[in-house]
Amino acid sequence: MNHDPILLFDGDCGFCAAAVRLARTRVAPQVRFVPWQIADLDTLGVTEEQADHEILWITPETGIVQAGARAAAHVLMQGSAPWRLVGRLLCLAPISWAAHAVYRIVARNRHRLPGGTTACSLPAQQRTTAHSPDSAQL
Repeated sequence: MNHDPILLFDGDCGFCAAAVRLARTRVAPQVRFVPWQIADLDTLGVTEEQADHEILWITPETGIVQAGARAAAHVLMQGSAPWRLVGRLLCLAPISWAAHAVYRIVARNRHRLPGGTTACSLPAQQRTTAHSPDSAQL
């Protein structure tokens, strides 16, 4: 059984998939990136509403779930040396407050960002499924 942490992301969002590809190549974290649409959310202890709202970091051994900017910080902390420091800084107040605010702005406007589509702004039930082909499955 794989005990690597899991980052759930929106596999229907081009911006999110591009961000995952960037994280894989630049940060190279020890984490499984999984579109929430193909994950067993019940087993992971999260709801569709949570997963559709923001990225989720899940630590399998403990079941602890971190969301949004905190989840992004955890991805960075699992990466190489310079990224680990950035991730730790993102968890410290007042930087964490700013990170949360920036995350919310990006999340609300991801359909306007590079790779984003109008589908990114729709609730999950209204989107067509086009999950990232390079993502791991649970």
